[in-house]
Amino acid sequence: MGIIAPFLCGLIFGAGLLVSGMVQPTKVLAFLDIFGAWDPSLAVVMAAALAVAIPGFAFANRRTQPILARQNFLPGKTQVDAPLLLGAGLFGIGWGLVGLCPGPALESLATLSPGVVVFVVAMAGGMVVHDAWQSSQPSVKRDGPLASATDG
Repeated sequence: MGIIAPFLCGLIFGAGLLVSGMVQPTKVLAFLDIFGAWDPSLAVVMAAALAVAIPGFAFANRRTQPILARQNFLPGKTQVDAPLLLGAGLFGIGWGLVGLCPGPALESLATLSPGVVVFVVAMAGGMVVHDAWQSSQPSVKRDGPLASATDG
């Protein structure tokens, strides 16, 4: 089950992105254009995602051990801070300019669209720069230890 459950979750997530239209930058940009030709259909997608996620997280938080893993991988940090706000802002700016976020961008790579390829390369470059910057910091404050996929 170690690789089957994540694979199935990714497959279901990817199918949801396709069915909902989240991989179509024009549809996403139309949703974000609230003062123009606004397309509210993605609000239904977000509401449906919350309707599934909220009970799922509530169920998972009540359990001491996950069903298909040996341990939970929960964030050790819960406060809203400057790095979180900066990251959310950059994510929103990228989403608003291009109409893609990381999941749909990776799924859209199958189209080999030059714009999507450039976006994914820039996204990967940003991740590399962030990791290099993060590792160059003298110390990273964390509220608690973080588990990794290799622990256990």
